[in-house]
Amino acid sequence: MEQIWPPFGLRITAGDLQLTAIREGDLPDLVGLVLDGIHDPAHMPFLFPWTDAPADELPANYMRYFGRMIAAQTPETTNLELVVRRGDEVVGIQALEGNDFPVTRTLQTGSWLARRFHGHGIGTRMRQAVCAFAFDHLGAERITSSAFLDNPASLAVSRKVGYQPSGRQWVSRRGQPAEQQRLLLTPDTFVRGDEILVDGATELRRFLGLD
Repeated sequence: MEQIWPPFGLRITAGDLQLTAIREGDLPDLVGLVLDGIHDPAHMPFLFPWTDAPADELPANYMRYFGRMIAAQTPETTNLELVVRRGDEVVGIQALEGNDFPVTRTLQTGSWLARRFHGHGIGTRMRQAVCAFAFDHLGAERITSSAFLDNPASLAVSRKVGYQPSGRQWVSRRGQPAEQQRLLLTPDTFVRGDEILVDGATELRRFLGLD
């Protein structure tokens, strides 16, 4: 499968964390985490409120999303959804996305972490790992992110990693206006964490049209 779909061969290791491309076999663990809860239901951290779906619809919805994500991956559209494990336990998702990356050299990070793992520094470490991979192995020059102003945990992670404010924007969230903070990370501001070990980067670079 790694030869057919090179993202499946990617493995990023940072201490006891491991990030690998999501596979169909990961879906039961991920759906279980989502059903257990990944945020306070009273507050929506996502621009698209996918966790508002009824619990009995979430498993099939996540399967559909997985299929769309695989189908959308092309050299023009980078969409790496990485399963994060601490030891042998799945804890969440860390994503790298971007359009025309071979030209723009700009990627965007997004992530979610199961609620029971909040507050242990995992969110910061997995973001540091994927940003180190993007800068050192993919040749990214800029990494962007955003978070709602009422999501202090996400904003705190971004500050720890070295993202700098780059403006604000108003968007619709659950039918109401909400303000987002845009963020920008460059190699000069990046605060590194654990040293990373990477397997499969050469094949992935070729797949993404970088070589």
